[in-house]
Amino acid sequence: MSGEGKVVCVTGASGYIASWLVKLLLARGYTVHATVRSLDDPKKTEHLLALDGAKERLSLFEANLSVEGSFDSAVDGCVCVFHTASPVLLSVDDPQLELLGPAVKGTLNVLKSSAKVETVKRVVLTSSVATVMYGVKLPESGGVVDETWFSDPVVCEQSKLWYHLSKIQAENAAVKFSRENGLDLVIINPGYVIGPLLQPSINLTSQGFWSFIETGKEVFPDGIYILVDVRDTAIAHILAFEKPEANGRYCMVGNVVRSVEIMMILDKLYPDLDYSLRYKDKCVEKLPYSISKAKAESLGVEFTPLVVSLKDSVDSLKEKKLLNL
Repeated sequence: MSGEGKVVCVTGASGYIASWLVKLLLARGYTVHATVRSLDDPKKTEHLLALDGAKERLSLFEANLSVEGSFDSAVDGCVCVFHTASPVLLSVDDPQLELLGPAVKGTLNVLKSSAKVETVKRVVLTSSVATVMYGVKLPESGGVVDETWFSDPVVCEQSKLWYHLSKIQAENAAVKFSRENGLDLVIINPGYVIGPLLQPSINLTSQGFWSFIETGKEVFPDGIYILVDVRDTAIAHILAFEKPEANGRYCMVGNVVRSVEIMMILDKLYPDLDYSLRYKDKCVEKLPYSISKAKAESLGVEFTPLVVSLKDSVDSLKEKKLLNL
């Protein structure tokens, strides 16, 4: 197994992407140091401790993004740190206090801990497509967005896209710190993540998509969904460590689709749910742009077909009784 004898750290390990990352790392033979906010919260720990290989090779650590040095013990002895933890709030009263400050400070605290440890060969940061394509003029009629694109923080601030701005600021701070302190940093920029859940409760960013599946209420006003499977995203993180040539940013987007197309797929999968009623009067317009898969595929990522991601998403939600269908 590729990870045998190697110790890695996953921050925010109880999260949606991170839970899958821990599962797949254990499956590859890695020993995993996983951080959670509270060791006393079974909703954050039980699903991790139940994973195959957890008994032998998973250690849980309590760590707080806002406390410098909090990650020192979790990072100690690791060859890679996967930093997935970041505050996710879609509605805030004080953006700087609740979201922007904690996102940057948390990232820097993890990187400071990583920089102290000589064994750490690479840090893989979970960023977002939010840092790639917001506040910029998107291409029209078949243009391609790729890793060379950067969101405009000024436009995000003016538009009150605070989550997007927090990811931009955290990514920028990570790049600057890594450059100044000799850390090898690779960044993963996933789109809107879908796919089966490992954790018992639904996460905030996914809630909108599940609501869309249930009610047809759009998550995005333009009806365009930039989707990626959670398993593909987790694998991309691992490959970003395992491949020495990995560098810079990686857009992780399996499909850019209109909501009508999602409804059509769901209608075929679950004909008794009458999804067709939601799209029968709508036509599928050509998408204005696509997002390049080339760099992600060069890592070795094989994207899950959209129909599989959607089916596994719905089946997982039904199984956990999180979807009223």
